[in-house]
Amino acid sequence: MMDPDYDLFAAIVEEGGLAAAGRRLRISPAMVSKRLVRLEERLGTRLIHRTTRRLALTAAGERLHDDLREIMTALEAAERRVSGACEEASGTIRITAPTSFGRMHVAPWLGRFMDEHPRVALHIDLSDDYADLLASRADLAIRITVDPGPGLAARRLATNRRIVCAAPAYLERFGVPRDIADLRKHRLLAAEGQLPWRLIGPDGPVAVDGVSHVGTNSSEVVRELAMAGAGVALRSLWDISEALALGQVRQILPRFEGSADVGLFAVHLPQPHPPLALSAFIDFLAGLYQPAPPWERTAIAPAAQDF
Repeated sequence: MMDPDYDLFAAIVEEGGLAAAGRRLRISPAMVSKRLVRLEERLGTRLIHRTTRRLALTAAGERLHDDLREIMTALEAAERRVSGACEEASGTIRITAPTSFGRMHVAPWLGRFMDEHPRVALHIDLSDDYADLLASRADLAIRITVDPGPGLAARRLATNRRIVCAAPAYLERFGVPRDIADLRKHRLLAAEGQLPWRLIGPDGPVAVDGVSHVGTNSSEVVRELAMAGAGVALRSLWDISEALALGQVRQILPRFEGSADVGLFAVHLPQPHPPLALSAFIDFLAGLYQPAPPWERTAIAPAAQDF
């Protein structure tokens, strides 16, 4: 066993507050606060900034929490080895993922994972905001990006293919772009911060700039607008493959796609011995998305032709 005040500190960080840590450890918030102060006085440093609304780790608190995570994981592994207990994933893992991707390509598979690992409990947070793993107390973040972030352990699960597409109704009305330069005459659809589009074509990279025909901060709104015939969009294949298969949108300019540098990553804080539940979930996702993710196995309608 470790010093119980270290266990208390870890519980405060993991639960996000003194009261929640007290409920978990079955002690009063006043006692939690008293023991935290005692630990800080013993170490000679402030570990947590406390306000009326939230807690934030100090730099010393972050270092201590990182070290304690490694120690706790190593202790659990040592106990399993000594006791001869079978290696079985267990415990709670907190996962954060982009809203649409999590809803479409993580949530439908969670039941299967939990059937395979009945001793693992999952907590899923869906948000399009950048998830700071420490601040959000997340064990794993699914990120769609070129760079998953410095100082993190990351496993690439798939390439995020992005294609230019539009609904048949839009193409009937405005015509099919024949060249990348034709897009200047068309209604582009993009969420805030998504223009210019950076595409890779037969002659290398090319940028497509402009102003979105409808302003929005939501990628889901862009998808719905494209399907409704409001304009041309650059969409991830995971997001639009079903609509492609149903003919609700058509791929245009098929020689141009988003950069293959953008990938789907499973990201977590580096640990010498990650919890078995965390490793099992990452392996589960890799099994779903490799060698070809389900959205790429979905039938894609032919590229748009003249109407």
